[in-house]
Amino acid sequence: MRKNLFYSLIVAATAVFSTSCNAQKSNENKIERDSTYTTVVQPEWSRNAVIYEVNLRQYTPSASAKEFATHLPRLKELGVDILWFMPIHPISEVNRKGELGSYYAVKDYKAFNPEFGTIEDFKAVVDQAHQLGMKVILDWVPNHTGCDNAWVTEHPEWYSLNEEGKMYGPFDWSDVFELNYDNREMRAAMVDALKFWLTDINVDGFRCDVAGEVPTDFWDEARPQLDAVKPELFMLAEASKPELNKHAFNMGYNWPMKDLFSEIAATAGQYTFKKEGEPMRTFPVKYAIAIDSLLADQAANYPKDTYLMNMVTNHDLNSWEGTEFERLGNLTDAFAVLSYTLPGMPLIYTGQETGLNRAFEFFKKDNAPTWEPRNEFFTFYQKLNALKHNQAALKAGVEGGEMVRYATKSNDLYVFSRSTEGSSVLVLVNLGKDNQAVEFTAEAPTVEDKINYFTGEAEALPANLNTGEYRVYIKK
Repeated sequence: MRKNLFYSLIVAATAVFSTSCNAQKSNENKIERDSTYTTVVQPEWSRNAVIYEVNLRQYTPSASAKEFATHLPRLKELGVDILWFMPIHPISEVNRKGELGSYYAVKDYKAFNPEFGTIEDFKAVVDQAHQLGMKVILDWVPNHTGCDNAWVTEHPEWYSLNEEGKMYGPFDWSDVFELNYDNREMRAAMVDALKFWLTDINVDGFRCDVAGEVPTDFWDEARPQLDAVKPELFMLAEASKPELNKHAFNMGYNWPMKDLFSEIAATAGQYTFKKEGEPMRTFPVKYAIAIDSLLADQAANYPKDTYLMNMVTNHDLNSWEGTEFERLGNLTDAFAVLSYTLPGMPLIYTGQETGLNRAFEFFKKDNAPTWEPRNEFFTFYQKLNALKHNQAALKAGVEGGEMVRYATKSNDLYVFSRSTEGSSVLVLVNLGKDNQAVEFTAEAPTVEDKINYFTGEAEALPANLNTGEYRVYIKK
């Protein structure tokens, strides 16, 4: 199919996250990497994976690991591949925020929070998840500790000091003290603690909190040490910092895409979240086609075969920036579809698969979601998970499909395909505030060999899309 210059530029720009038909292969059928690639080897199981964030404190009435274990079959049925547990360490009591404190004020890196049961209970969860074919990663807090972590008194030289010679927390985090990565002994102790969870509990990796605030050279040093004790380790950085993905992390946060989703939704009049006592947040005017520029920028700056995690919500957004429905309104489902079909890996947060439309309390116990009966949200995300699993074109990294964007007369429409041998996915979404005619300014996609993924029926391309409406087509 002929492509004009516009299409070619988009394909070139997105090639860093999706495969090119011209990718060179070695004799072992593996990609021959050069200096433009990440040195991190992506496990094959991760290519079509879906990650799920577990807020253990709020997941069940008891908040226990044992009770959470009863949900593992449901999560397997949903189509989850990676369970990311928010921090499960004991929480410091000194300077504690709220009744139970922040998960991110770690008292002991090698212990399990008794709020959730015993470490043996958690190991049983890890073992059961593995038996069901799921991986487990832990939320790790390397930048700071709680104010009564044993390191504070045993190794005060491991902490940063302010001008008054006192330990302090970064930003406005008054319940933690910042660690000093100039200290080699502290670095070694941090790696040792990470290894403990890999060897003794058999977790599969880590989501690293504010990873960009920790020196990149620490991660570059730590990664091979962790790889040596855990094959196919998976590391997620809570950062949008390309240098972290060069040698250390499999995946980074797609914060810029999250922000762009909010900007597009606000432009369409769908953003309604307002913090109490503060004015309504304002956003730059952005339309769907702005996704092109962001993809091009990421392709130019990230190493090839990097993954970015796409999301419509997570624990920070839910508790502090509004639910997905408050931020994205009637465009929520369309953005969820994009989180699965654009290059990267999609995230589901606790309760997202139920349509939970409230913010969880952060520093105290909250009511658990109502998990049964399964509703239309469960079916929607189960269907999206199956799409991600079964379409090779949607693989993350360089093994994913070539992306072609089809220009339309409306800046609110985003239409693209991703294709590789034997797999082709075509996506149309209307991210504007009005009904839009689907009219192409150059080549139009074809659905002659495709069916509507959500209905299973063959159909013509729609002439119009209502606000928030989407279509996904796959090969028959």
